[in-house]
Amino acid sequence: MRRLAFFLSLLTASLQAAPDGAALYQQNCAMCHGTEGLGMAGIFPPLAKSDYLVAKRLKALRAPMEGLNGEITVNGVKYNGAMPAAFLDDAELAAVFNHVFTSFGNDLEKVTTEEITRIRATTSMPTIADLKRSMVGATLPDAPPGWKLSVGAELPFSPSRLALHPDGRRVLALSVRGDVWSWQPGDPGVTKIINGDDYLDRSLGDAGVMGMGFDSEKRFYITSNQCNKSVKPVRNDMFIFRTGPWLSGEAPKPRIWYKASNPYGVGPYNHGLSHIAQGPDGMMYINSGARTDSGEKGTNPDYSTIGETETTAVMWRMDPEDETPEVEVIARGLRNSYGFCWDDQKRLVATDNGPDAHTPEELNFVEPGKHYGFPFKYSDVKSKPYPHTPDAPAGLKVTLPFKNLGPDAGKDRLTFDPHSCPTGIIWLDKTWPAPLGGSYLTTRFGNMLKLEDGDVGYDLLQLNLNFDDRTLTSKRLISPLGRPVDLITLPGRRIVIAEYSRATNLAAGVGTPGRLLLLEPQ
Repeated sequence: MRRLAFFLSLLTASLQAAPDGAALYQQNCAMCHGTEGLGMAGIFPPLAKSDYLVAKRLKALRAPMEGLNGEITVNGVKYNGAMPAAFLDDAELAAVFNHVFTSFGNDLEKVTTEEITRIRATTSMPTIADLKRSMVGATLPDAPPGWKLSVGAELPFSPSRLALHPDGRRVLALSVRGDVWSWQPGDPGVTKIINGDDYLDRSLGDAGVMGMGFDSEKRFYITSNQCNKSVKPVRNDMFIFRTGPWLSGEAPKPRIWYKASNPYGVGPYNHGLSHIAQGPDGMMYINSGARTDSGEKGTNPDYSTIGETETTAVMWRMDPEDETPEVEVIARGLRNSYGFCWDDQKRLVATDNGPDAHTPEELNFVEPGKHYGFPFKYSDVKSKPYPHTPDAPAGLKVTLPFKNLGPDAGKDRLTFDPHSCPTGIIWLDKTWPAPLGGSYLTTRFGNMLKLEDGDVGYDLLQLNLNFDDRTLTSKRLISPLGRPVDLITLPGRRIVIAEYSRATNLAAGVGTPGRLLLLEPQ
């Protein structure tokens, strides 16, 4: 019997999937170092053909265990940022390093899990448990007066988007890998109901899946981007998938509704397609974010050397009744409007993420035919943030964002403090309880760059907008949150907030899985 048990244990161990280094890299590292490891010169060091990985192997291995601060030189360029630790166990970390060591033009000696364990024991965080305690807050922040905040569900992944099923009960959470999970308030956990492998063609390359939603016919939409390296220049294959009407029960299989391609992004900046939502006019609106940080041209010969295209850094509109839809670009100059919504006056308001240059983040009133500045102008900044910033075309009228009158999140700026990263946004009509009724709520993901001062996000804001003079007041309602990425409303005047991870500051990184938080009246 003991021999049988021994062989069964061997069989079980052999059937357990080894950590997927490529997938873990995309979730934990690509946000800064880029999908292709190219980094951003002077901001995020490259991992592709990196001399630092060779000359400073031990220091490189220690970096994701305890973080890395101070000046380093990679491929002749100096960097002086802050790299957070990654919440990866020893086997996962070994898998990530071996992916990096054998990808992006690298051909380096692989690392073993045992080597990672030995090195970790010599760091300031000698075990993964020590690292977790340093990264994860034990208590929730306070809710606004008259409201309560609770943990709805711990997630086994990092969510990128939320949606409410038409049945009004199920909250859907999307992962960047394309899986869709279901949760009902009161349930202790979540259930995977759509597997990304069932509708994505993984052979095209790594997927970044950041948008989902329903239309009035209860058809379900998912937007995705895939890095197709089988062609040169490398291409971003963009898809909008949708199902037939999904009324109840199991989800129908998503099928391709629309497909297009653009050159893949420069460095880490392939924002691609993200939020999709149906407007008051019945049309589907889609954010198509920038493929650059600031309109720069690429230098990698395998990638396009152009800046933006006609269908990037814009807002799309498409007719859901068309079986072969066409894209209408309704507004330009929007670097990355990750979140947008309409109020009861049918006005479209969108968050917008700024570049690595120290310029304010924006909130824009998006109207057809208008241009919002990117890459020619950022907020109300008078000087050029980069030497390569182009002059605006003659006669171009740039529409400025809302000015923030305070008291929080960027007083006297257009609109928010730099690098605070506004994400999802919702409108609450006046039937909602005080103090939230008649205002917008937006989440801010939090900074990804080392800052000396300023407000860096990790919060939920209440915004009261004046459309006549394009000003707003901004009040911080809940802080700190763990990289909040989206929010939706539920029946019963409730709000669900998705935390991408548990990190509440830059030093904690993005390595922990996320949560769903429930905000409801007391």
